[in-house]
Amino acid sequence: MTPFDSFAMLDWSSGNDTGPRPRRDAIWLGCVRGGAEETPRYLRNRVEAEAALVDLIETERAAGRRLFIGCDFPFGFPKRFARALTGCDNPFAVWDWLEARIEDAPRANNRFDVAGEINARFPGVGPFWFNGLKREIAGLPRRDTRAGHGLPDRRCADEGAPGSFSAWQMGGAGAVGGQVLIGLPVLNRLRRRFAGQVAVWPFEGMDAPVALVEVWPGLINRAVKRAEAGGGIRDAHQVRLMARGLARLPHARLAAMLAVEAPEAPEEGWIFGLGHEEELMRACDDTLKPPPLRNDCFALPAGVEWTPVDDALALLRDRLRAVVGQEVLPLAQAAGRVLTAPVVARRANPPEANTAVDGYGFAHDSLGEGDQVLPLASGRAAAGVPYPGAVPQGYAVRVLTGAALPEGVDTVILQEDVTLGEGRIAFRGGLKRGANTRRAGEDVAAGATVLETGRVLTPADLALCAAVGLADLPVFKRLRVAVISTGDELVEPGEPARVGQIYDANRPMLTALAQQMGYDVLDLGRVADDRAALRAALDRGAAQADVILTSGGASSGDEDHVSALLNEAGAMAEWRIALKPGRPLALGMWGGAPVFGLPGNPVAALVCTLIFARPAMAVLSGAEWREPQGFDVPAAFEKRKKPGRREYLRARIRDGRAEVFKSEGSGRISGLSWAEGLVELPDAAADIRPGDPVRYLPFASFLGG
Repeated sequence: MTPFDSFAMLDWSSGNDTGPRPRRDAIWLGCVRGGAEETPRYLRNRVEAEAALVDLIETERAAGRRLFIGCDFPFGFPKRFARALTGCDNPFAVWDWLEARIEDAPRANNRFDVAGEINARFPGVGPFWFNGLKREIAGLPRRDTRAGHGLPDRRCADEGAPGSFSAWQMGGAGAVGGQVLIGLPVLNRLRRRFAGQVAVWPFEGMDAPVALVEVWPGLINRAVKRAEAGGGIRDAHQVRLMARGLARLPHARLAAMLAVEAPEAPEEGWIFGLGHEEELMRACDDTLKPPPLRNDCFALPAGVEWTPVDDALALLRDRLRAVVGQEVLPLAQAAGRVLTAPVVARRANPPEANTAVDGYGFAHDSLGEGDQVLPLASGRAAAGVPYPGAVPQGYAVRVLTGAALPEGVDTVILQEDVTLGEGRIAFRGGLKRGANTRRAGEDVAAGATVLETGRVLTPADLALCAAVGLADLPVFKRLRVAVISTGDELVEPGEPARVGQIYDANRPMLTALAQQMGYDVLDLGRVADDRAALRAALDRGAAQADVILTSGGASSGDEDHVSALLNEAGAMAEWRIALKPGRPLALGMWGGAPVFGLPGNPVAALVCTLIFARPAMAVLSGAEWREPQGFDVPAAFEKRKKPGRREYLRARIRDGRAEVFKSEGSGRISGLSWAEGLVELPDAAADIRPGDPVRYLPFASFLGG
C-alpha cells in the first residue's frame, strides 16, 4: 500500500449551527499535511464542514499528496439492517437510501423523522429511539422502549470498543445515531464527487488517493484528558492529537491496522485502531521531554577538593537523568535505541504447539508396549501449512520442523528413527510423551514483559520483538552530542602547522567515540582561545544538542576559557578527581545543556570520556547506568604505585596476560592506538609483579550496548 502523506480527523455533530465562536460539541477538523501539523479548525455547521472537506481533498490531490480522513461516527449498522432496509447487504445502498431522504440545513434537519420512517419498516418497536423534538414522531419512542425489531443492538466492533454507544440511539450523552444519519449522506456525496479517487475503509481496497476511515477519538481518551487538563476545548484536542497520532504511526503499522479482517466488516464496518489503543496514544501524545537539569547538578559537597573516582561516579549517577524526548519507531529503525517503557508480548512464542524436528506425529496414548507400527494418515503438516482436520487415534502423520501440531498429535518421532513402509511406519518403543515438540508459549507467554525500560536495543532484541508480534517500539530520541576543541595551538589535520602548533587529535577521537556509543554528533570544530568565539560555539551546541563535550581549557589558567565561561554562567564545578591521567574535569550547564570539559591531553581526554562521560551520557540518553565489564587477568608487567589516586594504564591482552604500553606519558598518543583496553589500578598503593592479578577493562566493554 502506498504511504499516506496527509492526515485529517473529523469530529462530527448532528446538531444545528453552533455560531461563530469555537465551542464544544461542534464540528472540528484536525490536519497534518505533508508532515506539518495545523491548528484545529472549528466548523460551525455541516454545510461549512462539507465545503472544508471538498477543499481539503482538492488541495491535497493538486499537491500530489495521499490523504487519510478519519471520521468519528459509524460507517455501517448492525448486521441484517442493510438487507432489511434496501434489499441487499451492500452498506453503500444504505448510504444512497439516506442521502435520498435526509434534508439538512444549518439550523434544522429531518433526522428524527427519517429514524421514525425507518422504524416503520421493522416489526415491533424500534430499532431507533430518542426524539429530541417537542412534537411526537410516529414510530420513534422518546425512551428506550424498543422490542421485537429483530436487530442486534450493536455492531461487532462496538462490542469491543470501551464506552461505545449504539447507533440506534438518536440523542443524549454519547449518542451517535443522529451523527450516522446526517454524516453518511455527506460522505456519499464526497464519494460521487471524487469518483475513483476516494475509497471507504473497510468496504473498499485502500489503493485510491483518498481514504475515508472510521476512527474514534475515544481510543486515545487518556491522552486527550492530559491535553484537556491544560485548558482548551476537548473536541479540538481530540482532532489535533488523533491526526498527529495517525501521521506518526509508521507506515507498516498503519497498513497492518488497515488490513484487519473482521467477520462483520463487509456489512457493519469497523473501527480503525481498535485493539491498538496504547500504540495510538503513544503516537499521538504530546512529545515527552524531561525538564532540564538543574544548574547545580554538578556542584560538589562543601569542603570537597580532591574527589575519589567512585565518589565522582556516584555523584553523576545520582544527579543525572534522561534529557531526550520520546518517539515510536518501527523495528527496522530501532536498533541501538533506548526503550522508554517495558515491552509486552502481543502473542506467545511459539504461538502454538509445534514440532521441533522433521518426523512423524501421533498421540502418545495410542502407543503400546515394545516396538511400534502405526498406519499413516494421508497428508502432512508443514510450517505455515497446517494439517487439515484431526489425526485419527492410532495413526501417525508426516510433520516437518516448525509445523503446528495437528489435532490428535502430542508426540513426534525423528524421521531418522523410523522405518518407512507402504502406508506405515515402524519404530522402537520408549518414546516419552511430548518428545520432539515445543509447547505454545514455552519461550514467551502472551502478555509477558520481554524487555525493560532503559534497554539499549540489540539485533537479538529486535528478533524477539518481531517473534512476539511487535512491529514498532517506544524509544528515546537519539542523544545529540556536540564536540568542541579549544586552543590557539590547534591546527586541522592536513593543514600547514607553524612552530608551536599541533594537529587536533581530540575532535576526531571524541566524535568517533560518541558515534560508536550510538549518538548523533554535531561537530562544532576548533575554537581559538577567544571567549566570544567559544561563547558562540557553546550557544550553538546548547541550541542544537543535548550534551556538549569540550577538550582543553578545563583548568583554571589564564587561557582556560571553558572554565571561565561556565563560572560566568553560574553553573561550573571543577572536579579535581583523584585519577591518572585526567584530574581536572570541568562540569557545568550551558543553556540547559550539560557540559563535560575534558582535559586537552588526548590520553586524559579518552580516559575521562570512557570513565565519566560515557556512563553519564548513557543516563542522559535514557539508558541505565552501566559499569564496564572487567576481567581479572595475570599481569605481564611490573609496577610500583603510590597511594591516593586511581590509575588507568593503556593495555592489551597477549597470551592471556595484560601488557601495558611502554610509557605512561600522557602525551604518547601512539599508546592509544596500540591499546585494546585499560588496566585499572586501585586508589591504594600497589606493588605489582608479573603474574599478579590486575583488573582489565576492554574498550569494547565501554562502548557496547
